[in-house]
Amino acid sequence: MNLRTRIFRLLAAFNRAVLPKQWHRDLTRLSMPRKLLAAYRYWVTRNAL
Repeated sequence: MNLRTRIFRLLAAFNRAVLPKQWHRDLTRLSMPRKLLAAYRYWVTRNAL
């Protein structure tokens, strides 16, 4: 496992522990800050895998 993957896995663990979940909401009706938060979480998850 390289350094980049480790960093993203740490970020993913931080996201799970601290940030609110968005999966139960309709993503098209979220406000702009919540859309950005969902996009950030997706980006981190995608890079951690």
